[in-house]
Formats: sequence, C-alpha cells, structure tokens
Amino acid sequence: MNDQWDHTYDVVVVGSGAAGMAAAITARLRGLTALVLEKTDVYGGSTALSGGAIWVPDNFHLDEAGLGDTPEKARAYLDATVGDRVTAERKDAYVTHGPRMVREFHDRTDVRFVYTPGYSDYYPERLGGYPQGRSIEPQVFDFKKLGPEQRATMRRAGLPTYGLTITSKDFRQLNMVARTWAGRRTALKVGAQAVGAKLTGREPLSLGEALIARMRHSLDALGADLWLSAPMTGLVEEDGRVTGVRITRNGRELTVRAKGGVVLASGGFSHDQRLREKHLPSPTSTEWSSAAEGQTGDALEPAAALGAATDLMDKVWGAPSVVPPEGKPFFLVADRGVPGMVIVNAAGERYANEAAPYHEFVDAMYANDRPGASTVPSWLILDATSRARYIFMGLFPGQAFPKPWLESGFIKKAATVEELAARIDVAPERLRATVDRFNGFARAGRDEDFHRGDSVYDRYYGDPTLPNPNLAPLEKGPYYAIPVHPGDIGTKGGLVTDATARVLREDGSPVDGLYASGNVSSAVMGETYPGPGATIGPAMTFSWLAVDDIARTRSAEAR
Repeated sequence: MNDQWDHTYDVVVVGSGAAGMAAAITARLRGLTALVLEKTDVYGGSTALSGGAIWVPDNFHLDEAGLGDTPEKARAYLDATVGDRVTAERKDAYVTHGPRMVREFHDRTDVRFVYTPGYSDYYPERLGGYPQGRSIEPQVFDFKKLGPEQRATMRRAGLPTYGLTITSKDFRQLNMVARTWAGRRTALKVGAQAVGAKLTGREPLSLGEALIARMRHSLDALGADLWLSAPMTGLVEEDGRVTGVRITRNGRELTVRAKGGVVLASGGFSHDQRLREKHLPSPTSTEWSSAAEGQTGDALEPAAALGAATDLMDKVWGAPSVVPPEGKPFFLVADRGVPGMVIVNAAGERYANEAAPYHEFVDAMYANDRPGASTVPSWLILDATSRARYIFMGLFPGQAFPKPWLESGFIKKAATVEELAARIDVAPERLRATVDRFNGFARAGRDEDFHRGDSVYDRYYGDPTLPNPNLAPLEKGPYYAIPVHPGDIGTKGGLVTDATARVLREDGSPVDGLYASGNVSSAVMGETYPGPGATIGPAMTFSWLAVDDIARTRSAEAR
C-alpha cells in the first residue's frame, strides 16, 4: 500500500463532533499533522445540537469556585454510580486526565468554559456527589470570528430562542420569568445583550454551538484540515496494524495514510433502524433520536472485521422526547421538573419520578412497559396554570401552543381531566384518581409514591416560590396531554477501549493504530449518567488521551 496513498497525515480522525475536534486539536498541539473526516456536509456532529456542557471532576474552574472537589471524591462518586461495569483503569484515567485536558485547552486554544453554579450532579445524594454540580459550559462565542464558509457549514441546533443567546445558567432563571424577580432580571439582561449584539454586529453563540465554533476556530488557528462529505468506507490494515482509511470524496475513492494512528470519533448508531432493532430495547425508532442524522454506526463493522470487541450495545443516552408534527424531536429536560404536571402510562397511572435524570426516566419507561399499561408512548399531562407559569417545549409562559400541534391531534386538549382521559383512551375514573392522588401529595409538599422533589437535582428546574419546587396540583383547565417517547441523544454502546482509548479485541489485546472516543466507543459511564456533560467530557478527554498516546509512540519511534 505504501505507494498507493493519496494523502498522508500523522493522525486521521473520523467525525467532527467534540470528540473528533478534540483529537485533531490535540494532534496539532503535539506537533502532529491532522485531518478530520466528516461524513455529512456540515461539521459539529451531535455536539452542535447539545447543551455543550462537560462533566469533568476536579477541573480548575471548580477550584476557582471553591468547591473543594478532589480526585478521591470523584472516584467515590463514579464507583457509586458507574460501579464496576467499567474498569477502574478507565475511570481513573478520566478522573486524572480530564482536568488536564480542560486546563491545556483553556491555556493553548480558544476552547473555554465557565462553571454553571448549582447544576447538580444527577445523583448528588450518593457518595462523592456534588449538589453544587461539577458541570461547566462553553463561554459564549462570537460566530462572526469564523470565516463565511466555516459559518455556512457548521451544524446549527435551530433551538427556539427567538433571537436570544441563552446559556444553561440563564435558562434556569428564564424558566421562572413569570414567577421570580431573578427570572425577570435575567430576561432583561438577555434582551439587552441581544440588542447590544445587534448594534455591534456580533452574533453570539451559546451551548453546543459555542463549543463547536470555538473548536473550529482553534482548529483553523492550529492548522488542521477538515473535509466535509468525506465518509469513511473502510480501514486499511498492514501487518496487523491500522495504517489508514478508505474514504469517498468528490465521487472518488481515496486512501489516506495515518502514520501515527486513526481515531474513530464518528458517533453511535441512533439513526440506523436496523441496528436499533438488533441491539436496543423494543420498541425503538430513529424518529425519537436527537442525535445528528449521520450517526449510523459506520465505523462499527470495519472495526469488528479487525476483531474489535463491543459493549453496552443495548444502551442509549436516554432523552424523554416529544415529536411534533414537523418531525424534529424535542428533548424534555426542564419540562419534566415543573410543577402542575404528571406523566402517566396507557392506564392513566404514574410509574416514576417525572423530574428524575433523563437517562433514568427512559430506563423507567422500558422497565415499566407492560400489556394494558404501555409506557411507550407515555402521556404528559399538564394544566392551564402550569402552561401560564413556565417555559414548556420552547414556548414562553402563556404562549399558545402552535395551531398545527392542536389541529393534528399531536397535543390533546380538554376542559376537564375526564374529557382529556377519553381523548387519550384512558379510563376517566383512572386518570381522575391519579390526578387526585398527585394533587394530595402536591398540597402536602411530599410525593409519597415517587419522591419527586426530594433530590437537589429535581429541584434545579423547579419553582423556588413553592414549598416543594416540583409539586403543584393540577386544578385548572384546559388540560393538555402530549405523547412522550423514550428518545435519546445518542447510543452509548460501541467499541471497547482501554485507558488510552486504544480499541481492544475480545481477548483484551489492542488493535494497533486504532483508537476510539465518544459514542462510537463503549461509554466510560457504563449504564448510567452521572452528571450534565458526562457524554462530551469523556469524548474530549479520551480523544486527548488517544492522541497523547500516538504522540508518545511517534516520539519513541523517532529515537
């Protein structure tokens, strides 16, 4: 093959989300040439559609906030959540090197984060958990810093922000704009910032878009290449080592040499229905996924052909979702924390804490699905008071549901609970009994059935003006019902890797020259989801570790 390569780089990266970008950025910081290959015609992957936060314990932002986090506390928390489903070596590598990645990117690139105060770990009551949270989110970034082509080819989330730039910290307060002075002050601040940006010609980005734009800006400054519409079609192996990739570009089949190694960062298989039906719990659908559409598991088969092992293939990063008539899923995060709302099965019964971490709620949907009481879909029930008080599905308090949502039957509306029950084929007396029982808990301030509002995490998106921020009775019509599906923000099963992100075979030996990070790899978080950003944080960290290993190997070979 040596005389047949069309292009040569030290590191070839497949995928342009945070995992892929982090690998290429690290390569350039180590003095290695790098190429990022993106299958679609836009870069950014699922990261660009996300909140952009990363969960990295003991990073310097947490130190500056005075949280007193330590590696020992982080390890204890991962043991209490992930358990032994993932090797201690991988968990230790994350705890040790995640903060180093954050520090180096902050010091040497434009990839910058800020602490999000109060956004708690998802299980703050467990050993090592932090009620104050360990999550950090991207600093707002001026999109105009990117060139015209880079702006035109970046994946956009298309969130309903109405021209406002909203961080996760802002959103928590904005959700209470009709309830608290902090919410109103935040609304004024965000509005003033939008006016200021308009007057100065800036185009500020937040969340996942800000992270990807910052990474793209850094990548350009460091001199790495990024090719769009260049899907990988295979891996090249020589003498037991992966030495490059086969791709299609501009209608041509090309081979690209990777002198140091190939880093697979191409995401999971959320948008491949065949793979979903083969591996995931049933029922399952690509239509429920908020992952980028290019995530069809393309790297799994070529790696498997080389003997690569896989794990956690039956798991997703769960995201309870509703799918409006336009077909784009809406991921319910804060929406499940507001008072005056319940989620019921087909029998009109509650079956879980509605405000639980989203990954856990999707697990509960499948665990409680049974004949005559299906939870797929479930029904989210809310009343007029809740609709008037809180942001819901991107609509501000009191803002009417779009007519197509009501006219199509996607959202059911009725004057009474009993009428609503009939419209969703639930026995009226059963739904009435469920609502009455919940209302009793709400008035008492304690959910005796599922403990909604007991956890600090639950209360993050709740209403601080209420005795229990997550509980209020459903008493005022009209009432609404919206179908909820067990969606995802990505699959979490994939290639088994070691503490330096090397892809491993079934016998534990590495596939030389092949690395994987992000959702194409088996998640270091195992079957759970410890905190906000526990997807992107490991994706960036293990890409950093992969290229660090490549750089050390190249350096040793040169000596």
